[in-house]
Amino acid sequence: MSTAPLAFLKGHGTENDFVILPDPENRLDLPPAAVARLCDRRAGIGGDGLLHVVRSAAHPEAAGMAGEAEWFMDYRNSDGSVAEMCGNGVRVFARYLQRAGLATEGDLALATRAGVRRVHIAKTADDGTPGDITVGMGRALLPAGEVSVTVDGRRRPARNVNMGNPHAVAFVEDLAHAGPLLDPPQVTPAAAYPEGANVEFAADRGPRHVAMRVHERGSGETRSCGTGACAVMVAAARRDGADPAVTGRPATYTVDVPGGRLVITEHPDGAVEMTGPAEIVAEGTLDARWLAAVLP
Repeated sequence: MSTAPLAFLKGHGTENDFVILPDPENRLDLPPAAVARLCDRRAGIGGDGLLHVVRSAAHPEAAGMAGEAEWFMDYRNSDGSVAEMCGNGVRVFARYLQRAGLATEGDLALATRAGVRRVHIAKTADDGTPGDITVGMGRALLPAGEVSVTVDGRRRPARNVNMGNPHAVAFVEDLAHAGPLLDPPQVTPAAAYPEGANVEFAADRGPRHVAMRVHERGSGETRSCGTGACAVMVAAARRDGADPAVTGRPATYTVDVPGGRLVITEHPDGAVEMTGPAEIVAEGTLDARWLAAVLP
């Protein structure tokens, strides 16, 4: 590993925060322990996850998507594990590319482990406020079979929703019923989620308006989860009899998360879109000596 300083940035989407490592030619080796150290809030930079910015053509997992998307979001959870997709991460990733002059306002395609995601960066407001970013999140899959979530000894029915990564959505009367979410809630049957699950607890706030808390697989409770907000919206629409495939009309829900607000729309063809803010808050370089001890 080179002893040269390494550039990094820090960004967040509705307070779901990320360490950003630009590495266009995929030269960095990022073992799980190194990612976990970088995401450590006391001994590292701190973040719910890490966005490794790589050209699709330079990464073996994304080379097949290079013809559609120049850039690949190599996403890692804060414990170092690899994840398929992160909705808030996609928005922050796009904002980084815009900041770096690698993307402009308008449409953009990004490669992820869950496939190519279409992104739209809205125009900057007259006062300089960056425009919201809309991400095409793909189509929700609703695996058959009943699942449940247990917190503090109380078992609740849940909806199995896959947004490119797995979710269990449980509706509660009060978000406090989710408990502290320090440890992963028990999800059964375990066979429904062989790779583990992100678990969302949702409570109604008004017509087509819900609030949620989430325990993200590999990260713990976070201030926001984009794919989780989409999973909650899809589960709520099915519960409310507003499935767009049945009604023939798009369904839009406002989803409040501890870190802000997201707007989720599902279209009759099943396509799900998420709109929300993304912000880069800092950039700098990692100390070379510290870096040499962390990366191989």
